[in-house]
Amino acid sequence: MTADNDDQVFEELLEYLRRSRGFDFTGYKRSSLIRRVRKQMQTHEMDSFAEYLDYLQVRPEEFLPLFNTILINVTSFFRDAGAWKYLRNQALPRLLSGKLEHSPIRIWSAGCASGEEAYTLAMILAESLGAEQFRQRVKIYATDVDEDALTDARHAMYSTNALQGLPIELRDKYFEPLADHWVFRADLRRGVIFGRHDLVQDAPISRLDLLVCRNTLMYFNSETQTKILDRFHFALNDTGILFWAKPKCC
Repeated sequence: MTADNDDQVFEELLEYLRRSRGFDFTGYKRSSLIRRVRKQMQTHEMDSFAEYLDYLQVRPEEFLPLFNTILINVTSFFRDAGAWKYLRNQALPRLLSGKLEHSPIRIWSAGCASGEEAYTLAMILAESLGAEQFRQRVKIYATDVDEDALTDARHAMYSTNALQGLPIELRDKYFEPLADHWVFRADLRRGVIFGRHDLVQDAPISRLDLLVCRNTLMYFNSETQTKILDRFHFALNDTGILFWAKPKCC
C-alpha cells in the first residue's frame, strides 16, 4: 500500500470512529494520532490501518483500549506547581477582589481527565474563601471527552501514590482515608460538576470567571486550537481569566 493510500485509510478509520462512536478526532494533530493508533495496533501485531479498521468493525470491545491510548489522561494534583502558585497568589486574589460579596464564582476545568485538576481548583478556592463560602458561591464545571475518566473523577477516590505531590496538610484537610485510598471531601465535592464535553463540537460553558485548560490544546492542530481559543474568549466574562499552558508538540 502506498503512503497516499495509507493516509486515506487512516482518514476512513477516523471517520468510522466519528460515525460509530461520536468521537471526532479530525482536529487532532495527525502525527500524534497516527503514533498512538499504531501503538494500539502493535498490541495485536497489526501493521495496516485497513486491517485494524476491519478489526474495529467486528470487535467493538477494542474501542475502549484504543480511546484510552489516544486520549492519554496524564494528570496530577498541582501539576506544574509554579503555575498553580501564580494562580493562587497573584491571579486569584485579583479575581476575587473584583467580585461582589456573595456573588457566584463560575469555573470551567476543560479536559479534566480523572479529576485531579478540578479538585486542585476546589482546594485553592476553599483555602481562599473558606469552606462555607466555597459551598455557597463556587461551581466548578469539569469536562472531558473520556467517559471512563469522568467516572473515576466523580468517585473522587485516589491512591496514596496519586497524592504524593500534595502537601500533607492539604491531604489531611481535604481528603478522607478509605481503606488504602483517599476520597475528596463530600461537602466540597458537591460544588464540582463533571460532564462529557467535546471542545471541538460542543458549545462552550458561558459566563466564566476562570477557565482552566492546562494540557489539552497540545493535542489539536493549529487551526483547531484557534477555534477553541475563540470559544474560550466567548465563554469568559470581561474580567475572566484563562489559565492555560502554551501548546507544545506531543
